[in-house]
Amino acid sequence: MIAITGATGQLGRLVLAQLLKTVPADQLVAVVRDSSKAANFAERGVSVRVAAYGDRAALAKAFEGVERVLLISSNELGQRVAQHVSAIEAAKDAGVKQLAYTSVLRADTSTLSVAKEHLETEQALIASGLPYVLLRNGWYTENYLRSLPGVLANGALVGCAGSGRIASAACQDYAEAAAVVLTAPLESGRIYELAGDDAFSLADLAAEISRQTGKQIPYQDLSEPAYVELLLKVGMPQVYAELIADSDRGAAAGDLFDDSRTLSTLIDRPTTPIAETIKMALAR
Repeated sequence: MIAITGATGQLGRLVLAQLLKTVPADQLVAVVRDSSKAANFAERGVSVRVAAYGDRAALAKAFEGVERVLLISSNELGQRVAQHVSAIEAAKDAGVKQLAYTSVLRADTSTLSVAKEHLETEQALIASGLPYVLLRNGWYTENYLRSLPGVLANGALVGCAGSGRIASAACQDYAEAAAVVLTAPLESGRIYELAGDDAFSLADLAAEISRQTGKQIPYQDLSEPAYVELLLKVGMPQVYAELIADSDRGAAAGDLFDDSRTLSTLIDRPTTPIAETIKMALAR
């Protein structure tokens, strides 16, 4: 059996849907905090088990009879390492044969602030002795499109990434990669650096939004402190304002660029172009 943690989240839901195309539903486990959010998977025959990140006992029970686990990283900044370690220990308690973890692109060299917790999790996983695979995911294109309504309303895309190149991919691309790894022959110690085939700057992103909407949307580049201040003014919590600005700073430093095409090789197709993801976002 294969278990997916965070199975009702943005990535987890897509991974489960992808697995259901080739894996019998009774061989899949959705590990969630709220079972009501997984009702659609339960109706299809997926086993829904309740366990929160950080609850080692509940996670060990959720992993009973499971051969492989996909540990999707928690979104609780500052608490993730402890939560992930609980999941790793629970997987070991349950006799899991492989744990795949969704990390961040080049976690061992990245200057992104989020990389620290990912790298510490990777180190804990390696030290555990549990067979592992690291899925070092690059940025999701969708990260830039959540603010699309505001961009269109304000007539500008704002950031602090300079001319940094971003090799992002659609969340669906990363989900398919996870499904491939989870259904491939068991392996351990494999690290996948995953990113989109094509890179773009935020000025390129603004130009594509302009092209598709028929509106002139320029890219306005700010300093990192000025961008944080702007995000705070529009009501964003400090921790997330700093995180978003730091990701742009990292983009300027090259942390979000990769040209290995490992992701498209793994999923056996080109990654989703930004133009297509923008088109889908505008249609919603």
